[in-house]
Amino acid sequence: QLQLVESGGGLVQSGGSLRLSCLVSGRTLDSGAIGWFRQAPGKGREGVACISANGEATNYANFVKGRFTISLDNAKNTVYLQMYGLKPDDTAIYYCALESGAYFSGGRYCYALEYAYDSWGQGTQVTVAS
Repeated sequence: QLQLVESGGGLVQSGGSLRLSCLVSGRTLDSGAIGWFRQAPGKGREGVACISANGEATNYANFVKGRFTISLDNAKNTVYLQMYGLKPDDTAIYYCALESGAYFSGGRYCYALEYAYDSWGQGTQVTVAS
């Protein structure tokens, strides 16, 4: 059974850092892409970053470029989101999601577009205090 489980969220001061993890079980990450999304209170869900399953392509939302880094450990079937320079506006529930290959099968590009992702984790809360 396919499962995505996020961890690593928490409370951090403005300017601090966190590393989120997304453990994928039930299938090997050999095609498609993995994305990170977030949803702040009272707002819709937005794409943060994505990485192709072969680790060769990444894409970031403009508001996190230079601050967040997405990476993939195929041996552990785990995707990470390293977040630096956190701001109060980064406060949200962070979700990871799997795109199974219908859109990003070639491994040359990915986009964190919600409609393309068909399996989702339960989310992990990130709170940045000012």
